[in-house]
Amino acid sequence: MNAPTELVRLTQFSHGGGCGCKIAPAVLTEILAQAPARAVPQALLVGIESSDDAAVYKLNDSQAIVATTDFFTPIVDDPYDFGRIAATNAISDIYAMGAQPLFALAVVGMPLEKLPVDAIQRILAGGEAVCAAAGIPIAGGHSIDVLEPIYGLVALGLVHPDRVKRNDRAQPGDALVLGKPLGVGILSAALKKGELSPAGYAEMLQWTTKLNTPGARLADLDGVHALTDVTGFGLAGHLLEICRGSKLGATVRFGDVPLIPEAQAWAERGVATGASGRNWAGYGKEVALPAGFPEWKRKLLTDPQTSGGLLVACAPGAVDAVLAEFRRDGFDAARRIGEMTADGPRVTVV
Repeated sequence: MNAPTELVRLTQFSHGGGCGCKIAPAVLTEILAQAPARAVPQALLVGIESSDDAAVYKLNDSQAIVATTDFFTPIVDDPYDFGRIAATNAISDIYAMGAQPLFALAVVGMPLEKLPVDAIQRILAGGEAVCAAAGIPIAGGHSIDVLEPIYGLVALGLVHPDRVKRNDRAQPGDALVLGKPLGVGILSAALKKGELSPAGYAEMLQWTTKLNTPGARLADLDGVHALTDVTGFGLAGHLLEICRGSKLGATVRFGDVPLIPEAQAWAERGVATGASGRNWAGYGKEVALPAGFPEWKRKLLTDPQTSGGLLVACAPGAVDAVLAEFRRDGFDAARRIGEMTADGPRVTVV
């Protein structure tokens, strides 16, 4: 318990970091297949039926509460940065429903015999800093002694019932807009090898600690039909959730997809997370790739994103307004990457 914080590498305790430690899509589907069907109250506007980002419960004609939880093992070694990333990722699910966050509860699991107290304090301080930036308090939580460090939040928010943005309401012809570049999982893999450059680490932090604040304002745009955030299942996986729920297909122009430059360089050298392969094994049959499509590009499409960008399906005429909301909050990498199609559910990459 007396080891200096700087000598403790958080990722040494993790079998898989960040959203890369999510249960693989195919395994999760099998686990949930036998879940008993129960009567759903009418006030529950969003539940488990569409694999959406959060639950939504209508309180009255003008308010619905949005509730989610997200936590994971370390994706970086610095405790403060780990806390910031985990908190940003958890709050993202509130924005992905078009809601404003209200408050959060901390979920804390720490190997007390292995981590110094000041390291744990710094993890919590990182989470507190992000919540302060989001304008919300951490109002409580729960902690346990476990073998791997785990940190995250239960996050709650508010939204008007008519402004909830689900992931299953896309329409044929909708444009697809992605708010953040891909590649966080690949950067984390390079970091774990001890080979990520300081510039690559800085860019990784830039995106993983950037709150998806445009989501709450996107809910006010009538042309926005569906909204989600890209996390552990990668761009292809979360776009497939939109396709399945909306009973549509999607076309993605890979050349228009924003990428983190250093992540692309590592991908071209064959670096990827194990979760990327598990993602492809789980849903690859529903993704059509062009002949000769390089493996490194495929790995970027299935790369698990921790605190990834918002993915928006909107009317073509709303694209400029959507991009303006992203630019307003400094999401300069936001791009239109494709369209929803009538043939599906599947994703076609061109």
